[in-house]
Amino acid sequence: MLETGKKDRLRRLPAVDAVLRSPGAEVLVSRHGTRTATAAVREALGRIREEVLAGGEPEVSEVAVLACAAKALSGRGLRRVVNGTGVVLHTNLGRSVLSEAAIGAAAAAAASYSNLEYDLKAGRRGSRYEHAVPLLKQVTAAEDALVVNNCAGATLLALSAVVADGPEGSEPEVIVSRGQLIEIGGGFRIPEVLALSGAKLREVGTTNRTRPSDYERAINDNTRAILWVHPSNFEIQGFTESVEVAALAALGPPVVADVGSGAFLPFGDEPCVGATVRDGADVTTFSGDKLLGGPQAGIAVGSARWISAMRQHPLARALRADKLCLAALEATLTAYLEGTAEDELPTLKMLRAPAVEVRGKAERLAEAIARVSSALAVDVAPSTARSGGGTLPTFEIPSYAVRLKGEDGAEALAERLRTAETPVVGRVGEGWLWLDARTLLKGDEEAVLEAVRGL
Repeated sequence: MLETGKKDRLRRLPAVDAVLRSPGAEVLVSRHGTRTATAAVREALGRIREEVLAGGEPEVSEVAVLACAAKALSGRGLRRVVNGTGVVLHTNLGRSVLSEAAIGAAAAAAASYSNLEYDLKAGRRGSRYEHAVPLLKQVTAAEDALVVNNCAGATLLALSAVVADGPEGSEPEVIVSRGQLIEIGGGFRIPEVLALSGAKLREVGTTNRTRPSDYERAINDNTRAILWVHPSNFEIQGFTESVEVAALAALGPPVVADVGSGAFLPFGDEPCVGATVRDGADVTTFSGDKLLGGPQAGIAVGSARWISAMRQHPLARALRADKLCLAALEATLTAYLEGTAEDELPTLKMLRAPAVEVRGKAERLAEAIARVSSALAVDVAPSTARSGGGTLPTFEIPSYAVRLKGEDGAEALAERLRTAETPVVGRVGEGWLWLDARTLLKGDEEAVLEAVRGL
């Protein structure tokens, strides 16, 4: 039998209708709709009921139920987040932020019909694979190009097309240096991708040293390609040796180069796409949403023969990009062709912003926070920002951050800001919550102030 105290709490639980008629419920309904708000209130009542039965003493008022429902709904769905981590290409927070031109192009493609697969000049069906191709050819000086949904897909498609090109009955091999058998985020492993392509992995060299002679000895009648992979998210330092794409291109078999970051402009030691094409890679694959600064996409540029083989491979349809991606990518590439990329693309602007400019932004935010909250300790301190997204793993960017400290400690403060109406995500260190100003976008300062007011 239930204890008297539990019975009393359960009896005092309000009905769903009573909660929805209570003050403040109209905000929840207007924001999420009647059906969603009603379902959230029912779930909240269920959670409170379970807590009571487990021996807890939660508040059982209409206000408490409504607050529980609102908190649950606030964590649902894809939503805007303020990035105060200092990591520009934060994979967990969506990587690249699109330029205004790219956003406008994607919105226009979403709001109307388009010539996605229609040849306006000929008046008949066209191909989505033709979009962005002229721009990519101009930017990279490649013979041809193809856009798919992500870089892992582009690399898989390139290897599959090369492997399928050989004679039947043979055991196709792809040569890779042991130092390039990498794993990147999400479990993308080069050996597994090769297995999916139907090729046998032929390892050469050692983890830290691979020479041209290692590749030369491995080439045989079954060799379909040489795969060169940029490490992306780590570096091997010390007693090392590796073979560059230009040297591999002289050995004979097709070279597939996965450069990952998609850099069109110099960034540290990241390989530039155009340079890789000039060095003779038959296919170069890279991401659209890393250092390129565009939408999530996998891009392949290279020789007409191999790009055509990729386009005709059955996997191409499964990996194809949609109209929103293609529209945003075209706008992003146009900025490079017009020489305005560093002024228009948020990724490049954040990476290249002078430290003194970031410091000014941090000081203005700190002063504003101090005005709206006397409960927080606030100051500005030098910080270190990073590129992120599997790019420039050891490259440190001088920056400045707003540091916050509350009575309950930095971890508690970080959690409360993460659960604000517009979540604010920072990093905790040295007893402070750090909000790096380098990754704060236009309008983020006001969102931070609203979150602080909500404390």
